[in-house]
Amino acid sequence: MVHFNDGSLVYKIISVLSFTGEFPSCSLKLLGKERVVKELVHKLTLPQLFHNDVTGDEHAGKLLVLSGKGREKTVRFYKGALEILHWIHPDAYGYYMSSFRNHKFPGDAAHKERNHRVAESVAVCMDAGVETVPYLLPKLQTQVTDGSRMKRPSFYLGKDIKKTGQEEMNKTKFTRMTGAIFSDGGFYAVYNTRGSVMKWNGMGEFKAMHSMMEIGRMNAGGAELDSAILIGKDYTTALNTILASEEKGRKEFRFDSIYRHIYFICMDGTGICQMKLLLLQGWKRRLSGLLFEEEECSEGQGSFEYDAFVDGVYVFSFLDSDIARLLRFKSAVIHTDIICEVLCFPYQLSFLKEYLGDVVRYKTIGMDLVAGELGI
Repeated sequence: MVHFNDGSLVYKIISVLSFTGEFPSCSLKLLGKERVVKELVHKLTLPQLFHNDVTGDEHAGKLLVLSGKGREKTVRFYKGALEILHWIHPDAYGYYMSSFRNHKFPGDAAHKERNHRVAESVAVCMDAGVETVPYLLPKLQTQVTDGSRMKRPSFYLGKDIKKTGQEEMNKTKFTRMTGAIFSDGGFYAVYNTRGSVMKWNGMGEFKAMHSMMEIGRMNAGGAELDSAILIGKDYTTALNTILASEEKGRKEFRFDSIYRHIYFICMDGTGICQMKLLLLQGWKRRLSGLLFEEEECSEGQGSFEYDAFVDGVYVFSFLDSDIARLLRFKSAVIHTDIICEVLCFPYQLSFLKEYLGDVVRYKTIGMDLVAGELGI
């Protein structure tokens, strides 16, 4: 017998699938301890007796099915078990059926890849403390500006943003954006490049960004959208994405011409901690105050990207993992003889050395120290 209650792992899996439709088998570790999650998923593909510890209701049969091979292997609901969605929330079943064509999934790889990108984005956001369940979120406003509606960091799926009713939001169909986060720390477009080089959809992303700005004004207290979160497998992915952007002949096609700031988030515990940093109110000011004396800070007034001038050295902080800003920093200092130092977490060091080489000095600081001081 499988016991079903709020807080259990089976509840979490069902909840996520209720609005993502499917989840990549290779990324199940994002939902908990990999061995435990995989064993549970396998168990749920076999007939079981499910007991709702709250209502006493029971359901017999298998809950999940696995299909595909390799990285395309996916976890979905078993059609005969969809009624169990009523155990999650009164709106869960209706949301699932309307979002996934009454449990009919297109068979092409592109649709599955899109669903997997969204599902991984959801899992990362969820672990960072962001509310991701669509039917628990306030409905997005399209007319009245009210910046106090979001009681906690909230992630809205891209497909739900498109349903806001605004004609301009039709432009978001051209974007690779998986969703958007509204938080005290900022308003962010969210992308997931998984383990491959991020391929920005040029003008489509630019149009989507400007359409999303209006949504931000209506629902995020007038926040401007100049920042994106880019989720990826590891820093090798980040490096390849930056190098591919640098190879483009025209600057307007580089990713930093779309968003001023792009924060790279790894799909692991360090990435989760970094995302929590981005959700803190006034996190840039608080982080700067932790690292430098007030009179040392550049306050964004320098002639190039740096954070502080300390004892004759220009210091650039990469603790937020802003790869757009890093690209601009390298462009400014690579052919100069000024002394620069990059401050980073230990796990970022090899990536930075490979990208920047020996044109700068490096200094590391422990994430535990920073997280503890900022209350993460």
